[in-house]
Amino acid sequence: RRPAGSTRRLVLSCSCRRGLEEPRIKRIAILFEYATLNGGENSMLAAAEVLRGGDFEFVFLAPTHGRLAEVLRANGYQHLPLELHNATGERTPQDQARALVAGAVTACSPDLLHANSLSMGRLTGAISRDVVIPCVAHLRDIVGLSRAAVDDLSGNRLLLAVSRATRDFHVGQGLDADRVRVLYNGVDCRRFHPRPRTGALMTELGLPDSAFLIANIGQIGLRKGQDVLAEAACLLAAQLPESHYLLIGERNSQKPESVEFEARVIERFHAGGLGDRLRSLGYRDDVPRLLNEIDLLVHCAHQEPLGRVLLEAAASGTPIVATDVGGTREILADGQSARLVPAGNVRALADALAELHDNPGKRQSFATVARQRVSVDFSIEHAAQNLAGVWQEVISSQ
Repeated sequence: RRPAGSTRRLVLSCSCRRGLEEPRIKRIAILFEYATLNGGENSMLAAAEVLRGGDFEFVFLAPTHGRLAEVLRANGYQHLPLELHNATGERTPQDQARALVAGAVTACSPDLLHANSLSMGRLTGAISRDVVIPCVAHLRDIVGLSRAAVDDLSGNRLLLAVSRATRDFHVGQGLDADRVRVLYNGVDCRRFHPRPRTGALMTELGLPDSAFLIANIGQIGLRKGQDVLAEAACLLAAQLPESHYLLIGERNSQKPESVEFEARVIERFHAGGLGDRLRSLGYRDDVPRLLNEIDLLVHCAHQEPLGRVLLEAAASGTPIVATDVGGTREILADGQSARLVPAGNVRALADALAELHDNPGKRQSFATVARQRVSVDFSIEHAAQNLAGVWQEVISSQ
């Protein structure tokens, strides 16, 4: 998944001050833990691409190899290598990780350090006094926190939750409500927009024009609930004979339970007689195109702070069935812009898929309302400006 196009910039300039020097460009160091390119990475890169060339310059502290590093190089960003996992994927011990991050900060001398995930926010909070510069962190997960995690995160100047649901959950675990703000991710509505269906995906997959494409896009893993989709698809096997299911994404975790989960999902499709109607496409960097070629996006996560693929599908005019979890209802409204169902409810998911399969008018209505919603409240320009405002505020308060 590539970040937003490099041709557009949002310049956020300070008010002119006669007789004084121009405001100095602020350097923002952004800390990533993994080399993957998923929702959190894409959201930050999209905002940075809008803001670069204005009041900010960026240095990314991230692993040397992987899709993230490739995109940073391709877009000409300054990339300071930082490895926080060993060759077997084990995380560097906490004390050593803190020293590595502190050393990287010393090397690049930023005005502000931004952790792009909750786990990295623990590091920036823990070293905030040692590195002198202000630290902020994104909360992109709804997960339980230990007392030590709360203490570490509280060392950051501000914590940015991607939804109200995420904020409320973590404040309920002990984070200071005054320190946690909601800052929605944004989507590039020029990159993701309705386009006429070309049939290219049908041709690629060798499917007839009559095929009805139901796609799940995202990481393959227990939290994303692809097993529920497999069960729902089996219930609909006879009722929707022209439906075909696409799993677009890959499994990042090498944990045995994750490997077994993916195998179990594939096996369930085959056991239900749907082996020839399932396509596992793996990682794709042409998701904007794919969203215009499918009939339905199904997002069956058991928990979702704020699903980026929901923003992308809504911007693309793709009808959506999603589980009513986390921040999803902050984007979509059941019966107006999508069909929302309870998490883990196979029957409810199957009924929603059948309902929208049989009602193209409702699919179009949902898609139109969802597109209008995200273009107003979740545009990448709006999100980037809000993020820049936070950085300016924190830096100015030093």
